[in-house]
Amino acid sequence: MKLELIATATFGLEAVVKREIERLGYKILRSEDAKITFLGDERAVARSNLWLRSADRVLIKMAEFRALEFEDLFQQTKGIAWEEWIPPDGRFTVNGTSVKSKLHSVPACQSIVKKAIVSRLSEVYGMDTFPETGAAYTVKITLLKDRVTITLDTSGAGLHKRGYRVMDVAAPMKETLAAAMVQLSFWRAGRILVDPCCGSGTIPIEAAMIGRSIAPGISRKFAAEEWEAIPKDIWKEERKAAYAAIDYNTELEIYGSDIDGKAVAAARENALAAGVDDCIKFSRLDVKEFRADEPSGIIISNPPYGERIGEEKAIAAIYGAYNKFFKENPTWSLFLITTDKTVEQKIFGREADRRRKLYNGRLEVCYYQFHGERSPRV
Repeated sequence: MKLELIATATFGLEAVVKREIERLGYKILRSEDAKITFLGDERAVARSNLWLRSADRVLIKMAEFRALEFEDLFQQTKGIAWEEWIPPDGRFTVNGTSVKSKLHSVPACQSIVKKAIVSRLSEVYGMDTFPETGAAYTVKITLLKDRVTITLDTSGAGLHKRGYRVMDVAAPMKETLAAAMVQLSFWRAGRILVDPCCGSGTIPIEAAMIGRSIAPGISRKFAAEEWEAIPKDIWKEERKAAYAAIDYNTELEIYGSDIDGKAVAAARENALAAGVDDCIKFSRLDVKEFRADEPSGIIISNPPYGERIGEEKAIAAIYGAYNKFFKENPTWSLFLITTDKTVEQKIFGREADRRRKLYNGRLEVCYYQFHGERSPRV
């Protein structure tokens, strides 16, 4: 079955997600703000959920049309072949958003869509009531400038929920953003990667999973795994292939440290749950004490942003430590995400080589990239 699939993404990560989809072998149809549309099939649903590192969700596009009246919304929604996906016992909910559209009441739009789907399934199955005891289906309706897009969410929980976060710390970074930061850096297996503000270990763990070719969704379940429309064998085959793709032989040199002992303990537990504890060295260490043992390497960091009271001194100390470190180690590179728009001058006294506006949750941040001088070892 040919499907139009949508991988949603945080603003600023569209290019990263697009490259991931292309590496999986699927044709990109459109790249827009916060979503990439591509062609696939039932197997693509499984494969993309298992392998996309920086996407938020994988949706099946059911229809797209213009609607100015509730009757238009009802009839167009009813015309979709919902029975191809939702069985008689299916449990389905409708979520929605509306921006700059005549049909601006989200609750009303959700109610109309729900009624239209029930009406369609009632006629097809010859049933007046439905038990809703089966698999869960989340229908998403998005209205933008009177254009309606209706999708089915195949992921369930967001794709950032890998399943390895068994211990947490305050203000954890999303796994999808951490994976994107690694992919946007120069790091690759064979190079040193350090996160001196590792928190619960998200950046080192995501880097290790990339280096080991571990599918990010290999240890979790997805909503579409319970759907009758996608054969169970497809999920079994794709998971088997994902396990076979793991590279246990590549040597990785990844380090994570933090001044908070509880954070380091959490990082170790999470790395163990992710199956990468053997290739990351975690330690309790003040960033001022970090020293380079090699002539070149990469630091990828998500330091505190100063959003909480009392962080200003800690942030100033981190910036000062980085300033000293990179003066002494000019062949090292720094990839840092922060809300602080003065970080370039505070650490390097110059503009970053590259910048990229991103979002960490609801916070607008910038991903600063400072490239080190060339070294004979690079």
